[in-house]
Parts: sequence; C-alpha cells; structure tokens
Amino acid sequence: MDTKLNLTKTTASVLLLLILSFYTCFAQGNRGEKTAWHGFDRYDYVISEETFQLTPVKATPQEGNGVRTPEKGTRRCIVVVPKQVAEGNPWTWRGCYWDHAPQAEIELLKRGFHVVYITTDPDETWDVWYKFLRKEYGLAPKPAFIGMSRGGANAYTWGTNHPDKVLAICADNPGLSPANLMKMDALADNDVPILNICGSIDPILHNTYAIQGIYHANGGRMSVLIKDGMAHHPHSLRNPNVIADFIEQSFAEKERLRPAFVPERYKKTAFYSTKPNYRYSESEQVWITQWGPYFTGSYDKYSFSLRGVEGAVSVITPKQAAVGNPWVYRCDQPDGHSAVDMELLAQGFYIVIAPVPYNADGPIFDHWNIVYDYLVEKGFSSEPVLAGRGAATGEMYAWAIENPGKTSCIYGENPILRSSLAKIQPMDNLKSLATAKVPIIHVCGASDPNLKTQTNEVKKRYAGKMTLIIDKDRGHYPIEPNEPAKIAKLIMQTIK
Repeated sequence: MDTKLNLTKTTASVLLLLILSFYTCFAQGNRGEKTAWHGFDRYDYVISEETFQLTPVKATPQEGNGVRTPEKGTRRCIVVVPKQVAEGNPWTWRGCYWDHAPQAEIELLKRGFHVVYITTDPDETWDVWYKFLRKEYGLAPKPAFIGMSRGGANAYTWGTNHPDKVLAICADNPGLSPANLMKMDALADNDVPILNICGSIDPILHNTYAIQGIYHANGGRMSVLIKDGMAHHPHSLRNPNVIADFIEQSFAEKERLRPAFVPERYKKTAFYSTKPNYRYSESEQVWITQWGPYFTGSYDKYSFSLRGVEGAVSVITPKQAAVGNPWVYRCDQPDGHSAVDMELLAQGFYIVIAPVPYNADGPIFDHWNIVYDYLVEKGFSSEPVLAGRGAATGEMYAWAIENPGKTSCIYGENPILRSSLAKIQPMDNLKSLATAKVPIIHVCGASDPNLKTQTNEVKKRYAGKMTLIIDKDRGHYPIEPNEPAKIAKLIMQTIK
C-alpha cells in the first residue's frame, strides 16, 4: 500500500516537472531572442493589428536602446525584465516615446519591476498585449503607467477605459482628450493615485488643472509637481526616485478594511490638503510647487446613509484614532484648505459632516440626533467639537444650544450666527451654553465684515469662556486661519 502511494507521488512529481518544463520552453519560445536595454534583458515582439497575432522578434543593433517605427498594420512591443523580480511581479507601462528620459523606469527595474511598451495609440492591440503579459510573464493585474505628452494622453485613455486594471498613473505634461476627462470619475472610484509633473510655462498645463478639478471633486487622489519656468521639455525629473517611489508606494498599498462604524453600503473617497508648497529642488535645479496626497498624505472619507436620515453622512477617518475617539461635528464640507481639520485628523480626531437634506431649507435636528446617537453607540466620544465656517457655524451653535451637555466646545471661523434650525437665533439664546460651561473659540480675519456684528457681539453677550483670535492680515477669505496648529491645540485642550 505504501509502495503504491510512493509510486503515485513519484509519478505525479514527474508529470508536474514535465508540465513545468514544457511551459517554460513554451514561454521562453514566445519570448524570442533577448537583447539588452540599459543593462537589462529585453524582449521584442510585433503584433498584427488585423489578426492580433504576437510574433517574437529581435531588436536590431541599429535600434540600440530605442525602437524603430513598426511596419504598417503592426505594433511594436517590448518587455524589459529586472535582474531580480520583486514580489508580486509589478510592472510599468509606457505607451509612447520609448527610451525618452527613461531614468524612472531604469530605477524601477533595479527595484524589481518589469518595464513594458507598445506603440501608440490605445486600441484592441493594447488589450491583447495586456492579456499576453499577464499570461506569459505572470505580471501583476494592475500596471502603473508612465506617460509623457502624448504618452500621458494614452495612459489616461487606456486607464479610463479599464479603470479596474490600473495601479497608478504618472503623467508628464500630458495631452488629454475631452472623452478621457469625462470619465475620470471611473479612475477615482477605483482609487487610482495620479501624479502629474508639469512645466509652469508648458502650453498644455491647463490639461493638468482640468484633470485635478474633476479628480479632486470626485474624491480621487491626485498630486501635482510644477517646475517653475520650465516648458514642455525636458520631460521627467533628474531625480528618478520621486517617480519610482510614487509607483512603488502605490504597488505596496494594502486594501484598507472598512471601519466598524461604516454600514455595508458606502462610498470611500480621499481627503487631503491641496495647499501648495513652494521650494527649491537641488536635484532639479529649479523652484518647484507641489501639492496633493503623495506629498502630504491623505485620509479616507466614508459616505453612507442611515435609516431615518435624509442626506448622506460623511466621516473622515484619522490614521490612528486618539484615545476616546474624539470627533468634530460640522455641517459644511471641509476642503483641501481646511487646515484646522487637517491638524485635528493628524492628532487622531474624526471629522463628521452632518447630513443636509435636498428637500428642505436647511438641516433637520432629528436627523442630526440620529447621527449623533449612531456614532456614540459605535464608540465615538459623547462630547464632540461643534465646528463651522461662515454661516454654517450658526447651525452648529443651534444644535449645541439644544445639546449643551453633549458639546465639548464650539469652534467657528469667521462665523455668522444665523440658523434655519433654531426657533430662537443663537445670538439671542446663549444661556444654556454658558450654564454648561461650553468653551467657545472664534478665529476671525481683522477685515472680515462680520467681525463687529457677529463675533464681537457674541463676546459681549456670552457669560462663559470665549477665546477670540484675530488674524490681522486677513478678511473673510481665506477662511483658513494663519496658525492652524495653534487653533487645533486650543480645541484639543477642551476635550475631557
């Protein structure tokens, strides 16, 4: 019995080795004869646009590291193999201008990435090439694209048509079609990170701004690096680590689990700072402006519905929640310049955007109470910070006045105390807050037209503790205070 079993195992092992040997020979046969590309093994192919047949070919000595224009009716394809393949078989894809400013791809080859290419423009041959690479080379399901100019347009074309098959896009002074722009939401829905690198005097810089506007509005992660005074050329960066790190980090990202407080049906987007940082780059020898999640980090934003509540509830989550799960409750939408929210997120606060219905003139108290009860039941602090900007502050005042024992403090930026929620306007109904000893913090621009009639009037009337900070060189806009870290610290001191 044991002998038969051992024979069976031996036979199975031999068969497995034969199968693997056959597959290896088949795969190597499909790879054809290798040449070299910047010190790495290179394999070339031709694909028919009519039959989609892929044929291995050998790059000619005249081509060197480049590639000649393919014959009519065919596409030229290239695979460059790293010396040591990284775990997961990651790869980058270029769809135009092979071997032009290849420093980022060379760096990624050193890190274990495959580098592939196919001649322009995206069509069915690209889909055949993708399937071939997945089957014969075992490459990861999602490539990262590196595209320059027309190559950037090609990356966005294939990416928006296959948003579930894209790891990341690095586009350098990219072209763009209106059709691509209209489908950018598909990439955002698939959480594809984007990095655009552009010259400040590039004549098609507007493409990047158009992409950014739509991508950010859809909650997508987009970072931008602008080289001050640079035109359409030179492409790429002298320091390839900026691009290589972006792609490698994208590949290393793990899928984040849905937090326990989020229902099964939800939408996840990204929340991050879009405040620009202007600095001199020693490696590029130019001044650069950069912004977005690659440079500053980002936070997950979950939007969902609750029974009995009209309008979506949105919760921005910190990387690591602080002890007690503190949170900010507000009804206005924070944006990429909400510096105090960013500071509080970094300190472990949740930011909760209360629902505002579509079919009413403003918020509904009962709906906000349902949200509050739901989150507290899920472990959030029972005393959130009530916050708002401009006239949105009045609505949070109104809820706090009805719930003073559930409020840690009220924070307003250039506030106006008008409320559609309240039967009595907040300015005339501050007693319950003072009785509960709720601290109030207002940050205002010295030139804000509402400073005298709103904040100064509250200071006269409020019997409790009120902190007022005036930014001398600011009006109503920008809403962002001059010292957000200082404000966040003041808010944190009110948490019990």
